[in-house]
Amino acid sequence: MIRLEPRGEVSRIWPLLTPLIAILLTLASGVAIFSAMGKDPGLALYTYFVQPVSTIYGVTELLVKAAPLVLIGMGLAIGFRANVWNIGAEGQFTIGAIFGGGFAIAFHDSDSILLLPGILFLGVLGGMVWGAIPAYLRTRFNANEILTSLMLTYVSILLLNYLVHGPWRDPGGFNFPESRIFSASAMMPTLIADSRLHLGFVFALLAILVGWLLLNRSVIGFQLRVVGQAPAAARHAGFSQNKLIWYSFLLSGGLAGLAGVAEVAGTIGQLLPTISPGYGFTAIIVAFLGRLNPFGVLLGGLVMALSYLGGEIAQIEIGLPAAVTGLFQGILLFFLLGCDALTHNRIKFSIAGRFVRI
Repeated sequence: MIRLEPRGEVSRIWPLLTPLIAILLTLASGVAIFSAMGKDPGLALYTYFVQPVSTIYGVTELLVKAAPLVLIGMGLAIGFRANVWNIGAEGQFTIGAIFGGGFAIAFHDSDSILLLPGILFLGVLGGMVWGAIPAYLRTRFNANEILTSLMLTYVSILLLNYLVHGPWRDPGGFNFPESRIFSASAMMPTLIADSRLHLGFVFALLAILVGWLLLNRSVIGFQLRVVGQAPAAARHAGFSQNKLIWYSFLLSGGLAGLAGVAEVAGTIGQLLPTISPGYGFTAIIVAFLGRLNPFGVLLGGLVMALSYLGGEIAQIEIGLPAAVTGLFQGILLFFLLGCDALTHNRIKFSIAGRFVRI
């Protein structure tokens, strides 16, 4: 008989160490995986985790990929603190890109300085609108927000496909499913010459700072923490759970929408059938890898961005399949959840009729 038994007291150090342990275990698993694939483990690990950031351009590409993960992860972390489970950030990311991208397409011949602010505003608004749907369903009908937010993701992706295959398809694009290319005034400025690093990373850093202030220096942040850690105490204090659900979804949806519009107006420059490699889902791992802490989310976003960047280079350099990126992310999540389980519980099993605890 093997079972988990809750620990009487949880160490304050282990919750901080578990992300590092999970990363090390993932690297060890990578050695086994690469060996099983017939690849040199040392070369594969170097190509995957070191080579991508061995140049200045590589570092800027890492920051480009980290920006949407940090923006989305920060919003999700705030909601997760209050046990509000927004799993549909991928959909809010997509709708933000649609709202902002649609504005850029409508005014494709404009060179107004107000065009880019309008695109960003509508991107945030689109994400908030899409996040408001599961919030309403949860507070009005007590529908499970995990299911509703997740299902809306597929609706948003189908909507994007309809638009780029139909009414928003570029009339001069030789019938390819893509929108017009955005005008120069609709694109976000780059921060470093000869790189793709754009203003979106600045937004990500601002989101981390504002998120820290919100969680640690505001009344609403205190309420979010209390609802997550002691729901009974929150009810006794009169905190409105419905209000916090709305707040969490609107905030996380807005940040996901900002990430979406920053992606199309910062790196892609048009709407395509696929604008995300799964940032909305990966950001869930980012939030938990960062221990739902703003600065931890920043580090977690960099780690997961490296998995994307390393996966792309490993495909080119040593012929690894694209699925390896998702495999590494899944293994990391598995070890992270396993370490968390052992942090809060001890293993209890019996040997020859005697119970042993670890």
